[in-house]
Amino acid sequence: MLVAVIAFGGWLAWALLTPVTSEGQKFVLLRPGYSTRRIANELKSAGVIRSPLAFVLWHRVHRKQSLKAGEYLFDKTARALDVHDRLVRGDIYVHTVVIPEGFTMFDIAQAIEDAGLGTSQRFLEVARSERGLISDLDPDAQSLEGYLFPNTYEFTRTQSMNDFAGAMVKQFRQVAEQIGLIKNGQGTELHKTVTMASIVEKETAVPEERAAVAGVYYNRLARKIALQADPSVIYAERLNGTYGGALHHSDMQFQSAYNTYVHPGLPPGPIGNPGRTSLEAAMHPDKTDYYYFVSDGNGHHRFSRSLEEHNQNVAKLRQAVQRK
Repeated sequence: MLVAVIAFGGWLAWALLTPVTSEGQKFVLLRPGYSTRRIANELKSAGVIRSPLAFVLWHRVHRKQSLKAGEYLFDKTARALDVHDRLVRGDIYVHTVVIPEGFTMFDIAQAIEDAGLGTSQRFLEVARSERGLISDLDPDAQSLEGYLFPNTYEFTRTQSMNDFAGAMVKQFRQVAEQIGLIKNGQGTELHKTVTMASIVEKETAVPEERAAVAGVYYNRLARKIALQADPSVIYAERLNGTYGGALHHSDMQFQSAYNTYVHPGLPPGPIGNPGRTSLEAAMHPDKTDYYYFVSDGNGHHRFSRSLEEHNQNVAKLRQAVQRK
């Protein structure tokens, strides 16, 4: 009996205290509801611990410490005791998802997929169906487009697509309240403002120009002049699944309510997800008499009051492009 006890103690010490060296990176996903035995078997299958039985026995001695669900990365030599401590701390692996300003729901869906968090198609399904997340602010919203706020997020594989979308909408609400777009939980012409901000975001990457661009579009709206925003055509074709990566003259006649060449006024909804600066620009546009703008070839824009002046600026742009 004594020999058996000593042998068992030696085996247990070996199983718990002998370090295990992972061969490369090992990801282990432990879902909520897994039993201790299931967790131990998953760790053993990944080559992270030596014995599931020893791990279970150790946890029974420390049963007041719960093991946290989540995805864990093992890439260093560690003992089973160290692994147990990590699971107690909940030292889970997070996936960083960067959403730049102006990303559409299609771009965000691809970023989610690239981060290994699920398929882009599943995220798009959520973005189109879970309009209840913003129905109190924008009852006319056709999707979550415009309300998936650009930011750097940290998500885990135990979260759902609804969780991802909810976090982005929550961030939108916080920023919108900070800048006064939402007051007392209610939006002030929010649908129109976010739609305008999404166009402004797509038209210029220069923050100091955004209020001027917004002013141009509001001037055109007031005069019932078509906005003629190229990004709206691109978005219309992306919705239709026909965008080929570049616009051609014939695309300007593409039949869609989102095509601001064909249909005057704002499109039915946002064509991307604007950041804070573009939202503020849409709320507080520059008061000018500009009705046109065109790139200057150096990342900025030239603004003009008349079509004649605009055409001159277009000619200058073409000359600049030819010189390059």
